[in-house]
Amino acid sequence: MRKVLILLALTMLAPDLIGGCSPNATPQGEVIVYALAPLSGGQANGGQAIVGGVRVMAERINRQGGLLGKAIKVIGIDDQADSDVAADKAKDIAAAVKKGDKVIGVIGHANSGQTLAAMQVYKDLPLVVITPTASEVSLTQRGFRNFFRVNATDAAQAPALARFMVEQLKAQRVAVVHADNEYGNGLRDQMTAALKALGQTPVVVVKIKEAAPTYASFIPAIKAAQPDVVFLAGYETEGYVLLPELREAGVSAKFICSDGCFNSTYVDEAAPASEGTYVGAITPDPKVVGDKPWWQDYQRVEARNPDTYSVPGYSAMAVLAAGVQKAGTFEAAKVADAIRQLDMTTLVGHVTYDAGGDLKEQKVYIFQVKEGAFVQVFPK
Repeated sequence: MRKVLILLALTMLAPDLIGGCSPNATPQGEVIVYALAPLSGGQANGGQAIVGGVRVMAERINRQGGLLGKAIKVIGIDDQADSDVAADKAKDIAAAVKKGDKVIGVIGHANSGQTLAAMQVYKDLPLVVITPTASEVSLTQRGFRNFFRVNATDAAQAPALARFMVEQLKAQRVAVVHADNEYGNGLRDQMTAALKALGQTPVVVVKIKEAAPTYASFIPAIKAAQPDVVFLAGYETEGYVLLPELREAGVSAKFICSDGCFNSTYVDEAAPASEGTYVGAITPDPKVVGDKPWWQDYQRVEARNPDTYSVPGYSAMAVLAAGVQKAGTFEAAKVADAIRQLDMTTLVGHVTYDAGGDLKEQKVYIFQVKEGAFVQVFPK
């Protein structure tokens, strides 16, 4: 029954955000929403899925008469998974705002490092920023008044994955491997603390470079530790390189990756080694939460199927629009205040916020790769 009610709410979500416009009304004028994520390189699929989700939500609202009578124009920007590029793109947006463009929000960035770099610019702009997937804990502890997430943080992810490894996978010797970036370093600390709370200490902690072409030089240290589980705090660009190299070296330990690997690129590029491995997630599976009309709209707008990160992209745009609707204005400070008062359901689930911009209800999921697809194993 709960699933049916959620699907009904989602079917009605876009009409609820149109600010009283007739479904047949034509929007007058436009407002701009920038969606920033990696749109090229090894993380391109995930970034494109995020931007696709944003576009589908915006298109649904525009089809119903717009947001407060204005058409939403979504502009996707490639931050190349590079913090310097992200900061430069944020400055370009600042220039657009200064020029007088009606920019109401930013959906992004996908990664924690790029989000932090760009927020040094966004924090002083009259717009709202909603990250779909950045999970590093401190992002919402820096006093940003215009920043929100639609995903769980690593403070929720690490304990859930640690319990799964210890209780379900019966891990006794966990090797922690992490990318050397804000996301990987932060999740390493969260995971180490979570394991300690369960009475375990990692048998080895290995820091690797983000998106390297090989990790062969790190394999001996991991193998020598004789782990029964290898945990990777990293993105698909690390997962699909490290995992096959571990298997080629004879490391048969169970492999579990953090949410950074929760997309089809990891499954496909690491195959056949990815089969049977586990991946954490801080947003739900589109096959579970997306109803048939949503899938059809996504396929029509994007000319492709949604992927895992389409869900948080869509939901972030829904939250921004709901904040505008509740505030009755595009004024950023009032929209941010309105978002803090929201109580709504989106594809990511129930959305209410604490003072820092984090979800009060944070859900973590765990999937296993079976026959080349993600199958949810937690919660069952």
